[in-house]
Amino acid sequence: MGVGAILEPLVVLVLLFGGTWINRVVSPSNPRRNSNLPRAASSDSLESGFSTSTKDGLLGSRSPSPLPAENWHKRQVSLLGVNWEVTSPNTAVFQDRLLSRVLRKFPFLVECWYWALVYWTYQLGRAFTAVTLKDDTVDIARRHALQLINVEIKLGVFWEILIQKSFLRHATRMVWINWIYSFIHIPGTIAFLVCLYYYTTVRNRVDEPQLGKPKGAVSGSPAGPQLYQARRRTLAVCNLLAFVVFTLWPCMPPRLLSDPAPEGRDAELGRSYGFVDTVHGANGAGSVWTQNRFCNQYAAMPSLHFGYSLLIGLTIMTIPLAPQQRRMVLRSRLTRSLRVTLPSWRRLLCLAIGFLYPFTILVAILATANHFILDAVAGSLVCALGWYFNGILLNLLPLEDYFLCLVRIHKPEPALTDEGRTINANGLE
Repeated sequence: MGVGAILEPLVVLVLLFGGTWINRVVSPSNPRRNSNLPRAASSDSLESGFSTSTKDGLLGSRSPSPLPAENWHKRQVSLLGVNWEVTSPNTAVFQDRLLSRVLRKFPFLVECWYWALVYWTYQLGRAFTAVTLKDDTVDIARRHALQLINVEIKLGVFWEILIQKSFLRHATRMVWINWIYSFIHIPGTIAFLVCLYYYTTVRNRVDEPQLGKPKGAVSGSPAGPQLYQARRRTLAVCNLLAFVVFTLWPCMPPRLLSDPAPEGRDAELGRSYGFVDTVHGANGAGSVWTQNRFCNQYAAMPSLHFGYSLLIGLTIMTIPLAPQQRRMVLRSRLTRSLRVTLPSWRRLLCLAIGFLYPFTILVAILATANHFILDAVAGSLVCALGWYFNGILLNLLPLEDYFLCLVRIHKPEPALTDEGRTINANGLE
């Protein structure tokens, strides 16, 4: 792994701490400055969209615990079209505690916690799968990989070997594509979350001045924090779906088909394709996250490298821009009546980055023989399912309320302008 064993974790830490500082609240407001608000005002109403206070008797005459009734609220839980209400603690009663004030000053710490929770839950799941592999799992994973090759041949899309050979002919290009595969996936995703939080949440804070934005104004995406939260939940659903797939259907990446040790007809057939492991070789750029004994090497299907990158690309391409950033008007010098309205340079830049990022990652996972084309297709499907069904994770908010009550912390609620309430969370203007 070389320098990557130190460089990559360092980059991740810098991004997390830098994101926490960039997205800090410059002038934290007093949560009780409005005397008309009850002390136990509902927390996380922005995230859930349906949290209500119970101070006026929604719980009836009896409280589910010794806490007063105003310290509880109801949330709606939905599953398969069936909705019902559950009662959970209102953590606003802890908003004056030290850790709550720290989170109010540095709200992105909550996002760091979410990211760490989702990521390490996924990695621990992979580790459990790796250490509990059965003797025949490798053979099954190889057989599944050969099945994918057969399907791609029938579809006429078995291009992985041609793509890798085209890169192997250029040593410098191969080195760069190895580094892109190994060191862009996680840091790039974190950088995306930092920037998306800043543009959807921080730039919409009306109660603090910022660089290029006076107090009382907003200059971020009118989609508001709801867009960010939807994308964060989408990443979590992608991880969940991917874990289910590679646990039930292990698949060997193309690079492992060339392993010279195994014997048998399937092993010989796999070696005959001539895939080269360029990332983990002597001159490769193996990642610290993928080169350890707890990493499941047979989790190629689906490709979260591509699923994440597609999610990021689509979000950047479709993100609603501030009204003053959406269009540019060209006027003729000869006649004032001739005007041409074009997308702004910001929108064109979003379109370019949104296309190039997933395309680059797609080339990287194929050129390094870490995934098949059908792995990328499965990653796209996982991304689509997470995109449209991420709201199912809102059902976990009551559990989060109980956890926060147990540790006596109140999670801050990001400010949202009235304009931000009118934009669909999928990011369409």
